[in-house]
Amino acid sequence: MNKNFKIAVIGLGYVGLPLARLFATKYPVIGFDINKKRIEELNQGTDHTREVSNNVLQSVLVKENPFNVTELQDHDSIGLFCSSNLDDIKDANVYVVTVPTPVDKHNRPDLTPLYRSSETVGKVLSQGDIVIYESTVFPGATEEECIPVLESVSGMKFNLDFFAGYSPERINPGDKEHTVEKILKVTSGSTEEIGKIVDALYSSVITAGTHLAPTIRVAEAAKVIENSQRDINIAFVNELAKIFNLLGIDTHAVLEAAGTKWNFLPFKPGLVGGHCIGVDPYYLAQKAQEYGYHPEIILAGRRMNDSMGQYVASEVVKLMLKHDLKVKNSKVLMLGFTFKENCPDVRNTKVVDVVKSLEEYETQVTIFDPWANPEEVKHEYGLTTFTDLPDEKFDAIVFAVSHNEFKNLDLTEILSENGIVYDVKGTVTNYAKRNRL
Repeated sequence: MNKNFKIAVIGLGYVGLPLARLFATKYPVIGFDINKKRIEELNQGTDHTREVSNNVLQSVLVKENPFNVTELQDHDSIGLFCSSNLDDIKDANVYVVTVPTPVDKHNRPDLTPLYRSSETVGKVLSQGDIVIYESTVFPGATEEECIPVLESVSGMKFNLDFFAGYSPERINPGDKEHTVEKILKVTSGSTEEIGKIVDALYSSVITAGTHLAPTIRVAEAAKVIENSQRDINIAFVNELAKIFNLLGIDTHAVLEAAGTKWNFLPFKPGLVGGHCIGVDPYYLAQKAQEYGYHPEIILAGRRMNDSMGQYVASEVVKLMLKHDLKVKNSKVLMLGFTFKENCPDVRNTKVVDVVKSLEEYETQVTIFDPWANPEEVKHEYGLTTFTDLPDEKFDAIVFAVSHNEFKNLDLTEILSENGIVYDVKGTVTNYAKRNRL
């Protein structure tokens, strides 16, 4: 079977597309997505997420369904075909699910995308197929939530007629150095034999290697604590920033000094958003609470990080008042809106919290982000963003995201007399008169 994988990747976002592209260098792959506009874009050889460059994407694209090639060993049978047609993936024998796992407005896990994608796969599942999930979930979600959907829709029995695996995604959006093939991959299977097959599949394309976990639940737990650990560490330095600001001490200078110790962890304060760190801890917390345990440290970290947008806004206003700047109707320039630098992803960005809090003070906030899609921001948050720097003066400039485009801006050209700069990320080097988080 290892030589005859026919892979269907379900969901072609920040995780699915890079994985599908990588698999397509060795196997026939169909990338499936219900978003027809996304499929059209990819088949034209462009990726708006910028995770896969156009030339790399075009190098693996094929115009016809590669599953229809009789001799799978033939080089012409490999490649990536993108489709929103369910019939196109019915001949796959490996389905890899890479859909989002968000939380709702109450921070409760929303498994709707997983349920829907499982229903989709269940409609085309055949004898002996393997379904691998990559979406971040709480321990037990694959076997307790997804497998019953597959059984119900397909009418087949788990571990008799079809099998499952779990290999958590480790995509770092915007990172062109640590790409999918260069990050060690955790794998697992619903049986010992399936685990080995899943591991062999990923090993064939992941140059960094793989780690075969003993069970699916172990692999799920490993993923969810990766981001929970990072969330807690950032929450700690965010709390330090609040303390040191009260003491009149430069937090970044403190961290730089402490970082001279060999085992000091190099975390920095900031806004914690995105689809992973700002979400995953809630999945683990929910599962813990189902078993009667209230996770104190995990949720405390989430509360701290979720409060930082409002805190940044209040610090900006305080700084303006100290410099005798009128806050009401003042002009504030927000540099960056995406959840991280050099990436167009605006999902769960915490910059919106800063903007909304500043607007409560009746300031006029202008958002400049050359990476963010204005239509997407408008649809998701109801805010207007600009991809070009507005030609006007501002009373305050907030460095919210450290895009490369911002690092060499001449602030004197856009800052009003006595205007202030607040540097959330601590990356401004060419302007001495600024405050840092």
